[in-house]
Amino acid sequence: MPNSPASEPDFGLADIPPNPPVHFAEQALLGGLLLDPHRIKTIGPLSPEHFASASHRALFAAMATLPAPPPDLHAKEPVWITAILTHARPHARGLTPSYLHALAGACPNPAHAPTYARMVRSDHARRSVLMHAGYLVQAATDRGLPDPATVTLSRVDALTALLDHLAGSFPSHPGSLPRTPPPALPGLQVGPEVTSEEQLLLSTATAYPEALASMRWLRPEDFTTTLYGGLYRCLTSLASRGEPIDKVTVLWEAQRNGLLTTAFGPQEALELLDTPAGPPEHWGEQILRRALLHRAHLAGLHIQAFAQDLTNSPHQVITGSRRTLAHLAGVRARWQHATRQPTATRPPVPASRAGPSHQRTSATAASPRPSR
Repeated sequence: MPNSPASEPDFGLADIPPNPPVHFAEQALLGGLLLDPHRIKTIGPLSPEHFASASHRALFAAMATLPAPPPDLHAKEPVWITAILTHARPHARGLTPSYLHALAGACPNPAHAPTYARMVRSDHARRSVLMHAGYLVQAATDRGLPDPATVTLSRVDALTALLDHLAGSFPSHPGSLPRTPPPALPGLQVGPEVTSEEQLLLSTATAYPEALASMRWLRPEDFTTTLYGGLYRCLTSLASRGEPIDKVTVLWEAQRNGLLTTAFGPQEALELLDTPAGPPEHWGEQILRRALLHRAHLAGLHIQAFAQDLTNSPHQVITGSRRTLAHLAGVRARWQHATRQPTATRPPVPASRAGPSHQRTSATAASPRPSR
């Protein structure tokens, strides 16, 4: 199945539970419009999709479609309730006349309809942000996607567009940043394949240091292993100073930066740097893609936390979410730069992506080492 930004997630807005008080706000609003149908002109922009309840969506759609009866007729006959029920029942079979009468009784004051409508819009905005944040988390963690980075960035764009749209609907106010405690964030799981790719990047970049000049899109913080990020910093530091780069000079730079320990000594460092295979750019892109997806995952979790905190106003949710997505901009720009760069002619990537000599499979060990 081809992968595209339009890939459908397995949940939607109907699966996002509403804020419990909004159910009563929806009832009060609909009850007010049943009692005084002409107040629909006072409630501002509202559509059936703003309602969390399917039956309430059907009722409001009927109210927005049907012409209100003349006030004198409405005062004498239940023509409005009858028309609404007839129009809405095919779309919500559970509706009964008694429920519509209950809605009318649930409205404290029809004059407060604009306030009830604002509550409905606010919770719809919260649930919409929560839904799109869920789409982002799902895309960033779905390893079954053929091109997870493309889908994830399309989810970022959709969430950004939603926030831009909502920003014009809710006024700013003091204390615009949410005070939601940060959620418990998962660490990036590091498996043998991840470790192997980072090791191969270090060894191939040591063998082909000229590639470092075109790989400024990769940063030490993109590595999952702190030690390997430190070794990559050694490589880029040597390159920026114009000094020779080989496994011995990198070893010396690693010592100067305090990276050598009893567990990772000179011999281990030399073995790690002595197994180049394939182009450095390939391994660099693998590392950067993983960093992009991980940070998108964390951003989605942060935004979910903002939207789930019912003490946050819509403006606070929007502001906090925008700031969170802004932190993704840097790694996204580097990813786009990396994937637009033509890869230099290098030996092909081996089928077996093994690490240094003490982790290599027999197939990789038997393959010829690329010449410099």
